[in-house]
Amino acid sequence: MSDEAAPRIALGSWAFAFGPFAADPWNFDRLCGYAAEVGYDGVEINGFRPHPHDEDFTPADCARLRDRLAELGLGVSAYAPDLHSTPPADVPAADYLARIESVLTFCGRMGISTLRVDSISPPGPVDRSRLEHLADTWRQAAGRCADAGVRMVWEFEPGFWLNRPSDVQELIHTVAHQNFTVLFDTSHAYAGAVAGARHGDDPELLAGGVAEYARLLAPYVGHLHLIDGDGSLHDEETSAHLPFGTGKLDFDGIIAALGRTALDLDWWTVDFCFCPTTERDAATAVPFVRTLADRARRSGATR
Repeated sequence: MSDEAAPRIALGSWAFAFGPFAADPWNFDRLCGYAAEVGYDGVEINGFRPHPHDEDFTPADCARLRDRLAELGLGVSAYAPDLHSTPPADVPAADYLARIESVLTFCGRMGISTLRVDSISPPGPVDRSRLEHLADTWRQAAGRCADAGVRMVWEFEPGFWLNRPSDVQELIHTVAHQNFTVLFDTSHAYAGAVAGARHGDDPELLAGGVAEYARLLAPYVGHLHLIDGDGSLHDEETSAHLPFGTGKLDFDGIIAALGRTALDLDWWTVDFCFCPTTERDAATAVPFVRTLADRARRSGATR
């Protein structure tokens, strides 16, 4: 999208369901009301119950949810379904694809055009046969998604298998499908490129940090999550997501490194996963991200 209003800004709904909110998660309608009130253009739907799970929603349920989102003036940036029962590197491709078909049915009913996936399995050594199985499964899934008009994006992160920069690039080239792209999460990128989080005894760091990672992956980026980070981990598993201005990220530099890729995206999603101060800080994130996008538009670095 090249319109001056783009990219639109979404709030990931998992921020009010996981981590410090897990014991008493906000229901989805409350989350949507909050997002609209503080100025977001949309929401990114967490597909883990109690938020909308594809297997629970009938056509009538989807129609009601679409109407409610329209009433609030919100779009949907992407869907992040619960696929934990079918880790794609470890189950038959048919099992994973069956879940993808259910998810795509939900996306079609909701008019959602981007689907977020991850490798689900914990970090570990790279076994070639297992990587090939994952790549083949995701290649087939990317084709199914393409047929449904949905972009498939992979979110790499310290908490899941294939989290080193070279592994990420290798998988992209092994899947080799034009509808398979990556979700670039700024905190995860810092953890991978700068902190070497969960890389094992021989961390793989990039001399140019997150900006170098962004330049390497820019041709393959299909979706963007913005949040601050400092390389620390939540519960020693995945990147801690920190309020803007409290971490170590140079957002102007990251957006410049992504180039036109960043501004050509329809959505930028703000990801406060596991952050206990989300209710306060997700509100001030809206003007921060809008100003970031404005500066990027005015800068020749993104042309």
